Amino acid sequence: MNFFEHQERAKRKTLQLVFLFALGVGSLIISLTLVIGLLMYFAEGGTGEVLSQATNNPSALPSLLSPENLQLLITLTVAVIGVILLGSLFRRAQLTKGGQAIAEAMGGRLLNTATLNTEEERILNIVEEMALASGIPVPPVYLIEDDAINAFAAGYRPQDAVIGITRGSIQLLTRDELQGVVAHEFSHILHGDMRLNIRLISMLYGILLIGMIGRFIVRSLRYRPIARTSNKNNSVAFLMVLGLGLMIVGFAGSFFGNLIKAAVSRQREFLADASAVQYTRNPLGISGALKKIGGHVSGSSFNNPRAEEFSHMFFSQHLSNGFSDWFSTHPPLEDRIKRVEPRWKGSFTTPTHIITDDTRPASTFTTTGFVSTAKPQNFSAQIALNQAMAGMADPTPEHLAYARRILDTFDSDLLSAAHEPFSARALIYGLLMSQDKRIQEQQLDQLRKEAHPDTFKALEAYLPKLLSLTAEFRLPLVEISLPALKQLSDEQYETFKTCLELLIAADNRTSLFEWSIKTIVTRHIRGVPRSAKRYLPTETRAEISRLVCLIANVGHKNDEDAEAAFHQAMQSLNFPMRYQPDARPKIKQLESDLEKLSHLRPLDKPAILRALVICASHDDVITTAEAELLRAIAECLDCPLPPLLI
Repeated sequence: MNFFEHQERAKRKTLQLVFLFALGVGSLIISLTLVIGLLMYFAEGGTGEVLSQATNNPSALPSLLSPENLQLLITLTVAVIGVILLGSLFRRAQLTKGGQAIAEAMGGRLLNTATLNTEEERILNIVEEMALASGIPVPPVYLIEDDAINAFAAGYRPQDAVIGITRGSIQLLTRDELQGVVAHEFSHILHGDMRLNIRLISMLYGILLIGMIGRFIVRSLRYRPIARTSNKNNSVAFLMVLGLGLMIVGFAGSFFGNLIKAAVSRQREFLADASAVQYTRNPLGISGALKKIGGHVSGSSFNNPRAEEFSHMFFSQHLSNGFSDWFSTHPPLEDRIKRVEPRWKGSFTTPTHIITDDTRPASTFTTTGFVSTAKPQNFSAQIALNQAMAGMADPTPEHLAYARRILDTFDSDLLSAAHEPFSARALIYGLLMSQDKRIQEQQLDQLRKEAHPDTFKALEAYLPKLLSLTAEFRLPLVEISLPALKQLSDEQYETFKTCLELLIAADNRTSLFEWSIKTIVTRHIRGVPRSAKRYLPTETRAEISRLVCLIANVGHKNDEDAEAAFHQAMQSLNFPMRYQPDARPKIKQLESDLEKLSHLRPLDKPAILRALVICASHDDVITTAEAELLRAIAECLDCPLPPLLI
């Protein structure tokens, strides 16, 4: 079975359905404008009079298209679009509060990353593995106390995404099955399905608002008498007809829009299933979870009054619909299982409580593509190039195996410390400590005054290990610490940020490694304000050129190699630019350039990252310093970048 073909087919069908949705919205606006315009035109002269004039004098019909009436139609079109947009923006504002709000609305409890519960530890480890393999921040995990087997990913961007999972899932699914479920949810995060869902739901609410306005008009007028002899009551009759028209058009538009939205959602579920198999290369994991849902007494139905509101986000259908499968947000279980396991015989599995199941699988250290800790920390340029050309967002089984190896070979004390807010801060401080004893003493003196006493004690305990930590483990340690750091209060965060700035400023210079660590941590903990402003790549040539020049200078030993790498990268973007050795940006310029580039359209950003990888790999080696810098740049662009492997 070719899972890549399934992915391509699901993406193609999604595009077709989204096009139909947009076409339907446009048709609704046009028809609604014409209906209101005709009603107002007839009401102005009386329907009979207008029809009589049209019958006796057909040349009078063009008066419908007089400049005054055209102006009226344009005004009505703007008004209808305005109502739909206002309704959509209102709904979108409600839905983009972040995944945390949705998880809490579902009754979720944030899992403590330092938990001693083996079931909770297992799901946290799986999520960590998938995040490290995907190159996105480790999302917080919320546990819903429900016997159903279900899960969801919520949030508008990877930075505010969360994973929600039921107690039934972590008790009844094996590790492979849980990994299939988590991989499915990560596909939704990586492919922007959460953003697509929010946009469709918001637009539908705007259409529904038209019907709600019509219903309000009808309810306001239903007790008013209508007499044909009164001009005043004629206007009441007109408003009544107008209200009924708005109700019919609005609710009909919402009805058919929901049909299309459900069809889009079903295609994205097929895509997520195929992607989960691609990531894990284990179709039996996700098919096993689906078969257990079919054989479970509680199935996948949440016992929560708000579950229906978020049903499109779930791993499996919340409730079956009476309207056949037209409004189902998920394909039937049977269809999903057959897609990933074609030889399935049709029988479901009755789940039993998993009592003993390893929190981590056994590692395979002979997997090709891995850097031994005894070797220099460089990455193969050829494989990095292959990743760049294939697409940045999707992890592979090799990425998952890499993440497992990193977690399995990590110092257990440091790994435990990364899961607790006080010690997680100490780890970040330790990574920024200078190897120069004089500067290090100065940094410790500053932290002794500014940092929390418990955090400083933790730093003293872990500092020897952090100073000897090999480069391969630095970024993973930061990423594993992010969920614990995200729990900081505003006051704790401000102190933490102040300490970071003091550590970086201790030697009166900011290295790219220091900038990378600070950027990844601060952007993930508090994020950055979103802006509607958008740039085209052609408007950011200077910023892209400086960024490529930076990568060229960081990873190449002489100007000739750096210039060749620069031109190769710019050629991939079809941006011929002159190489300027002095164009390497300073830190403030770098931040300014990345701020502007962050406003590129989402589809334009992967091309920038690909060009940077091409530049870094020109000399057939990607150093750890280059990989760390690329990861920080990817964070600024909101563009996932899986680890670059040998």
